[in-house]
Amino acid sequence: MNTSNITNYKPKDFAELLGVSVKTLQRWDREGILKANRTPTNRRYYTYDQYLQFKGINTENDHRQIVIYARVSTRNQKDDLKNQVTFLRQFCNAKGIIVDKCIEEYGSGLNYNRKKWNQILDEVTERKIKTIIVTHKDRFIRFGYDWFEKFCMKFNTTIVIVNNEDLSPQEELVQDIISILHVFSCRLYGFRKYKKQIERDEEIAKELQDRNSSNTRAESQD
Repeated sequence: MNTSNITNYKPKDFAELLGVSVKTLQRWDREGILKANRTPTNRRYYTYDQYLQFKGINTENDHRQIVIYARVSTRNQKDDLKNQVTFLRQFCNAKGIIVDKCIEEYGSGLNYNRKKWNQILDEVTERKIKTIIVTHKDRFIRFGYDWFEKFCMKFNTTIVIVNNEDLSPQEELVQDIISILHVFSCRLYGFRKYKKQIERDEEIAKELQDRNSSNTRAESQD
């Protein structure tokens, strides 16, 4: 089964992907250059296949890997990780998708240094991965998902988001928010400490300046 059909794009998103305007897409649709698909309610949409075809990329002999990626923050969430993997395998079986590799990882979604996640990105750049399947965007990355999606698209790799909110642990979001607040509070404390040091240095400088002025006046009187 061609997994690229799973991902559909609204005209605005597809136009951005191609680097053209929505009006250009509409004109191409009218002129038959790049025909849009239609939903039952007559809304336009485009597929990943259309992107590849437009770019002239042949997918018939595409033997790159289809990868499942599941992530939780801590080993205490081992059951959540198992549930993610089970759900994704069931999803792939139902869609007739043959999975080449299942990657499980422990690490915060705020952490850009996750070993297995970085290995995936390396293999994307090496054009070894065709599709990455995850339950939810934050399983892949907490912030900046859109950038990484576009990055993968540059190498003709698509990320399939199944959008199962139940498999995106809410306690992780709380932990990540606390981590962000901790970082900013530390920086704020550091800034305050630095500011106090500056003020203290200014007081010392002023005191020395006053002393120098007093000594100069005393020498003048002598």
